[in-house]
Amino acid sequence: MSNKKEIIAGIIIIGNEVLSGRTKDINTSALATWLNSLGVKVKEVKIIPDEEQIIINTVNQYRSLYDYVFTTGGIGPTHDDITAESISKAFNIEYGFQKEAYSILENYYKPGEFNEGRQKMAKMPVTANLIYNPSSGSPGFYVKNVFCLPGVPSILQSMLGSLTDKITGGDPILSETISLRTVESEIAKSLTEVQNKNKDVEIGSYPFFKAGKLGVAIVLRSTNKNKIEFCKSEIIKFVQDKEIQIV
Repeated sequence: MSNKKEIIAGIIIIGNEVLSGRTKDINTSALATWLNSLGVKVKEVKIIPDEEQIIINTVNQYRSLYDYVFTTGGIGPTHDDITAESISKAFNIEYGFQKEAYSILENYYKPGEFNEGRQKMAKMPVTANLIYNPSSGSPGFYVKNVFCLPGVPSILQSMLGSLTDKITGGDPILSETISLRTVESEIAKSLTEVQNKNKDVEIGSYPFFKAGKLGVAIVLRSTNKNKIEFCKSEIIKFVQDKEIQIV
């Protein structure tokens, strides 16, 4: 049984287009799934606009609260991409061309295509470390425990692999799902009793609608496989007593 301390993270989704509903946020799910597999628990997610002071305040708050902070969005070539400059100010580091980023981008574009907009993608806190981008050349970056990734989901996901060795997690968080043909109110009391006896397992219940029928998915999460199994057997017991169908 390991005694690793819980490692926690916060995610900051930056972008007016997410707040307006024009862009769906699927980065939270991608980041949280990846972090869970490394034994890092996401404690909080915040969606904020492209406003410098809000970015600075949120980043400074999160980096003192969490072991790791991930930001997505706002590191592209356009005028409203202000994340990199805001992060520089949050850390009080000069904002300018990061030499390696500049040379990666200069080599990536054909001669004459590396215009001012594209050069802007090499601007960040000058002492930042890079997060390499196998999809589109333009790197993300990190300063201390704050990792800044692009907002485009496919590009963000392609960059996570290179970060895996930079993240030191606790024990991976395991999960088990039991799907029942029932409604939440029917199992709420029994589920609460199981939760009270199994403090080390996080139990969530999520209604679903499939093939015209209602159901509830019960998700058990813990770093300890045996505790999940025990908890599952407790749930199966009351489910069978109530003659609820498992699907």
